[in-house]
Amino acid sequence: MAALIATITLQIVSRVLFSAVGWTEEVSRFLLIWITFLGATLAFQRGRHIAVTFVVEALPRRLQRLARIAALLVALSFMIALVVIGYQYMHVQSFQRSASLRLSMTYIYAVIPLAAALMSWYALVDLIEALVAPPDDIDSGSVNAEEPPA
Repeated sequence: MAALIATITLQIVSRVLFSAVGWTEEVSRFLLIWITFLGATLAFQRGRHIAVTFVVEALPRRLQRLARIAALLVALSFMIALVVIGYQYMHVQSFQRSASLRLSMTYIYAVIPLAAALMSWYALVDLIEALVAPPDDIDSGSVNAEEPPA
């Protein structure tokens, strides 16, 4: 995030005081892509993605547990598919180079399978915890997730 702020600040200052630095727009775009995917991974790990829980919360405890396990299985399946598809897409785009930096786009697209693999790991951990936890210890988010200090 600090690199993104520094790059955008350099872009603004260079446009106002000098001639614009050409690579700043591209770098800031690539940094925003990486921040988005890694932020989504962090939100997944902390159980902060948008969820409609009122239906599940209305169920008995046993069915809540089954619904949580089913949701984690669906999420895990999706993330594994995203790892495979993201890896394939990364290799398909490997010949492409960025416009100003001439950087291989493999490095930019690598965040897709990386973030999906991390989310798969978190989903697997949550699934194992949901399977071994006693039925009375149901939680709607990650069991060990802590909030960052305010």
